Amino acid sequence: MWAYVVRKLIAAVPVLLGAALLAFLILHLSPGDPARLVAGEQAFEEDVEMIRRQLGLDRPFLVQYGRFLGSVLHGELGRSIRTGRSVRDEIGARFPYTMELAVTSLILSVAIGVVAGILAATRPNTAYDYGATLGALAGVSTPTFWLGLLLMLAFSYYLGWLPASGRGGPLWTWEGVQAMIMPAIALGTPSAAIIARLTRSSLLEVMRQDYVRTARSKGLIERVVINHHALRNALIPVVTVVGLRLGVLLGGAVITEQVFAWPGIGTLIVTAISSRDYPMVQGAILVVAFSFVTVNLGVDLLYALVDPRIRYEE
Repeated sequence: MWAYVVRKLIAAVPVLLGAALLAFLILHLSPGDPARLVAGEQAFEEDVEMIRRQLGLDRPFLVQYGRFLGSVLHGELGRSIRTGRSVRDEIGARFPYTMELAVTSLILSVAIGVVAGILAATRPNTAYDYGATLGALAGVSTPTFWLGLLLMLAFSYYLGWLPASGRGGPLWTWEGVQAMIMPAIALGTPSAAIIARLTRSSLLEVMRQDYVRTARSKGLIERVVINHHALRNALIPVVTVVGLRLGVLLGGAVITEQVFAWPGIGTLIVTAISSRDYPMVQGAILVVAFSFVTVNLGVDLLYALVDPRIRYEE
């Protein structure tokens, strides 16, 4: 097992290096002079040169990349051009809010998706099956920002039950729960639809296997057959999708955070892009990429917990 973990960690290194290279190239692929864009069209040439030195643009390309990579390896992501604060501190203050929203959305989507998929698979060609299939299709097809606006219109404007935007407080407070409901629903709906469809198809396939028929022939009740024999094996591909969806939710929270004014890393990225804060954009991309790689590794290791028969060869 440890050899497998080491191999996965080594395989993640090129991915992280590629993400670092792409984040670094943002500064050079942007149209125009980045220093001039940051300083503004009316800035004096002395100010432009000062910003160019601050960004390290007065050095050769390879030297710039080497310094950038060395800073990243030491955990230093530079300083924000907009605020002057450490990029690491800014991201560290915002990232927990994005993680809070993503994890809550994932829990909600797993709860709804797995239950809907099980109901559809155990009652094929019934109203439950058709309803779950139709709901999954609608969930996948609905844009997140449009659903968020509809939720705000219904539950904030007309009914006045929930706050329209902002983070009301910690999640363990009632204000925090109220503020979390609509963003979590808007962000988690597509994931719930995907999980529901996958759970249904996977469970239907497993229930056709010989060992399930054998369990039924022994006289076991249907609930035991599904929970102890079919569902655990059917959840193996679902675990993969759930882990990948967490990474997708972390990256896709940008739109949801903008709609609901959520103070997470997505809002930070949009603000940094609009203000040409390149160090902040680079740091945020690296953090999201690292989170995605970490989630993928965690999903691989969870396989052994879902199905004890799975063993990784040393």
